[in-house]
This record gives sequence, structure tokens and C-alpha cells, in this order.
Amino acid sequence: MTGKNAEHALVEQWRDILSLHARTQCELDRALHGHGLCASDFEVLDVLAEGTAADGGCAYRVQEIAERVHLSQSALSRLIGRLEKDGLVCRAMCEEDRRGVRVVLTAKGCALHDEVRPVQRAVLGRMLAESG
Repeated sequence: MTGKNAEHALVEQWRDILSLHARTQCELDRALHGHGLCASDFEVLDVLAEGTAADGGCAYRVQEIAERVHLSQSALSRLIGRLEKDGLVCRAMCEEDRRGVRVVLTAKGCALHDEVRPVQRAVLGRMLAESG
């Protein structure tokens, strides 16, 4: 394969990845809409439900969540504000660092996550199987 052909194949592969991401994001948004969530909302709930934070605590710092969900700090703060308003998460100041904010799932957030998780996983399974 010549340099030009290899470059073209690389760009096409990258565009295929972007296309799969966009299609999957749209499918997730459609599937989760009936539960009052979008794909990004669910990602935050999923990160919070996964287990323990880097320091072993049950609540995550906003920065830890931002690193996992690939949203800007400001977009994530707005999203967490909506989830908090809906009673799905709560925020509190970090005990060890008064400048930090920790986020934790509420009982309502845990219940919604448990209800919606199979829906999200089914969409991921279907979309990723189609791409392979």
C-alpha cells in the first residue's frame, strides 16, 4: 500500500469510528428519552454506580467524573445540576479539600440507573455488533 493509500485508509477508518459514535449516541438518546435521560446523563449515573472513587470513597469528585465522561467541566457542572434538581444525585463539599465538590447517587438515582442500565447495554450491544 502506497503512502497516499495508507493515509486514505487511516482517514476512512477514523471517519468510520466517528460515524459509529454519532449513530450510537443518537440511538442511546432515543432509547433513554422515555426515562427522562440522555446518553450523557446516563454516563454520569453509570460512573457513579460503578463503585468507588480513586480515593476509595463512595462519592466522586467532579474532576474524576469529567475524566471518565469526556465532557468539559462547565458542561458536566450543568448536567450534574440537572441531575441534582431531579433528585438523582447530590453534591457536597469535600471534607479534606473545601474547594472540591463530591457527587453521589441518591436512592432515586440508583433505582433509575438499575432500571435503565439494561436498555443502555442493549443499545451498545446492538450498535457495536453491527459495526464488527
